[in-house]
Amino acid sequence: MQTHLAPEYKGTADGDAAEAILRKCVHCGFCTATCPTYQLLGDELDGPRGRIYLMKQVLEGETPTRKTQAHLDRCLTCRNCESTCPSGVDYGHLLDIGRKLVDAKVPRPLGERALRWALKEGLPSPLFAPAMKLGQMVRPLMPAALKNKVPPKQDAGRWPTQTHARKVLMLAGCVQPAMMPNINSATARVLDAAGIQTVIAAKAGCCGAVKFHLNDQDGGKAEMRANIDAWWPYLQSRSGDAGVEAIIMNASGCGVTVKEYGHILRDDPVYADKAARISALTKDLSEWLPELVSKLKGRVARATSGQAGKIAFHPPCTLQHGQKLRGGVESHLQELGFEVKVTGCESHLCCGSAGTYSVLNPDLSYQLRDRKLGNLAQTFQAGSPDQIVSANIGCITHLQSGTDTPVRHWVEVLDQALSTTP
Repeated sequence: MQTHLAPEYKGTADGDAAEAILRKCVHCGFCTATCPTYQLLGDELDGPRGRIYLMKQVLEGETPTRKTQAHLDRCLTCRNCESTCPSGVDYGHLLDIGRKLVDAKVPRPLGERALRWALKEGLPSPLFAPAMKLGQMVRPLMPAALKNKVPPKQDAGRWPTQTHARKVLMLAGCVQPAMMPNINSATARVLDAAGIQTVIAAKAGCCGAVKFHLNDQDGGKAEMRANIDAWWPYLQSRSGDAGVEAIIMNASGCGVTVKEYGHILRDDPVYADKAARISALTKDLSEWLPELVSKLKGRVARATSGQAGKIAFHPPCTLQHGQKLRGGVESHLQELGFEVKVTGCESHLCCGSAGTYSVLNPDLSYQLRDRKLGNLAQTFQAGSPDQIVSANIGCITHLQSGTDTPVRHWVEVLDQALSTTP
C-alpha cells in the first residue's frame, strides 16, 4: 500500500515504522473474514483493512475525529488478522502507533479519561490486592456487572520449598496473585515435580501491557525497564549457579508482551540489548510441556487424569495469534491421559476479554463471550465439557462470568492430577 507521510511524521520513528508496515498491505481483505468485530458489526471500518485505511489517512495528514478513535478503540488487538494475512502485515504494532497518533489529536471526554486512568493506574497498583480482597468479601452483594470482575476467593495452596539446580524465573503478574493465586503456585508445583525450581523476582511487577495498550506507552515502557532491572541479576552466574534457564509465563497476555520487549525498547540506548535478551529467554509455560510430559508421564496415572472428565481448551488469542503457539497444550495433555479437545467451531476467534476491553466495550465483549461459550459447549459430541481450560487469566475470568462450568488454567488441572496420584 503506497503511503505519502505528512511532513510531521516523516523521519520520525513512528512514521517510518508505520510506513514500513503499511507498504506490506495489499488490501486483499482476507483479514476481514477472521475479525471478530467485523463479524459482529459488519462495518468495513470495524475490520483490520478499514482500520488500516483510517491510520493511513492520519499518517498522510488527515485530521482524525472521534469516529476514527472509536473504530480503533473497538479493535480487540486479538491479532487474528496477523494469522490470516498472506503478506505478513504487522497489524498489532501499527495499531499501537495509530492509537497513539490519534489520541494525541482527539481529546477524550472526561468520563473516558477517568475510566482509562483508573484501569491503567489501578490494575498494576499495590492497592489492587487489598481492593480485590475487600471485593471478594462483599461479592454476594454486588450487581452482576461488577461481580463478573471479582472472582470468588481462591486458595493458593502450598509453594514448593525444595531447591533444584535447574531454575526458572516466573512473572507473578499484577492481578493474577490477587484474583487467582493458585495458578502461580500450581505452576511452581508442576515445575518442582519435574525437578525445576521457580523463582520470583520481588521487584518485578506488571509486564507493562495494561498501560501500553491504554496509550500510556511511556508508563508501560517504565514498567518494562523495571522488570528488566529486577530480572537481570538472575540471568548472571552467581556463586556457582548458572543463572536461570528461562523466564516462564503462565499468562499468555503477559507472555506476548514480554516477548516483544526487544521490539518495543529497540531504540532505547540503555535497555535495547537487555530487552532483546529478556525476550529471547521468555517462554510460555506450554512451550515447556514436551519436557514436562517426559518427566511427569509416569507420575500421572490414567485413572487420575480421567477424573478430570471432558476438558474443552480455549486457546487465548495472545497464545495462538500473538505468540503463534498452537496445538501444544491439548496434544501434550492428551499424551498424559487427559480427555481434552479444542472446539471445532471458531476456535480462532477471541472470547472478548482482551485485557481491559471487557470494561471499555462491554456490549461487544459479552457478545463474543457468549458466542465462545456456545461453541465450547459443543466441543464434545456426547454432552457438554466437564470443565473449560485456558492459558490466560483474562480469558478465564471472562468466560467464567458467563457459565457455571468450571473455567481454570490448564496447569491447575495437571497440578491436581499430580497431587492426587497415589
